Amino acid sequence: MKTGITGATGQLGQLVVEQLKERTAAANIVALVRDTVKASGLGVEARTFDYNKPSALASALEGIDQLLLISGNEIGQRKTQHEHVIAAAKEAGVKHILYTSLLHADRSTLSLAPEHLATEEALKNSGVAYTILRNGWYTENYTGSISGSLAAGAFIGSAAEGKISSASRLDFAEAAAIVLTSENQQGKTYELAGDDAYTLGDLAAELSKQQEKEIPYTDFPEQEYAEVLKTFGVPDAFAHAIAGWDASAAKDDLFDSGKELSTLLGRPTTPLKDTIKATLAAL
Repeated sequence: MKTGITGATGQLGQLVVEQLKERTAAANIVALVRDTVKASGLGVEARTFDYNKPSALASALEGIDQLLLISGNEIGQRKTQHEHVIAAAKEAGVKHILYTSLLHADRSTLSLAPEHLATEEALKNSGVAYTILRNGWYTENYTGSISGSLAAGAFIGSAAEGKISSASRLDFAEAAAIVLTSENQQGKTYELAGDDAYTLGDLAAELSKQQEKEIPYTDFPEQEYAEVLKTFGVPDAFAHAIAGWDASAAKDDLFDSGKELSTLLGRPTTPLKDTIKATLAAL
């Protein structure tokens, strides 16, 4: 069984490859990447694979039995890009496609949801067996702001008291590797989220505890938060996107209590405090 991983040099993709190598021979894994030089350290076969060059995708998928389609990072282009990949996979004879979607994509108010949902529909209409991994928020999406928060003396956002069931990026990568190496996964949709929910106020409190220094959480209205982000050099469109995601988090769009992720892993998901500790250690 040869498995292709798109975006294999990305933050999630690299972790999936490493987790997969623990469960199957490296010879069974193909990294599908824009730059094969960057994939040289993965220890697996690498093939050039660019979502924006559809005519070359099918040939790159020759001999691939199952494909993990990690969603692209070009927001606004994902629907078209993913449709290119799905069509190419069908042409190449790929038997099973797994896709990293978004938690509760069918009812989420996050601006990211429509493209994910459109990809899910394209998969269901493709005629190729599929599995949908609806990934919740990576804890690192928030802990990545810790350095700036320490410098500013406050953690800021626009999520109010919204509950966030995040997990570490490694948790999601391990789950993907488990599904890729398990039987009878076709047709399943997983809602994957962390075991324990927290608010951004809780995150700031844990950060304060570990730093032994008060780092309060300051909550802004959505538009004001976007303006603050822009003063830090965040591009206008991305600043408004980030603020919008927090506004959706305030509506509990990043909350889930089903524990499907930890059930897949066979262990609890990584606690918030552990990811904060690792982030601080890396600073």
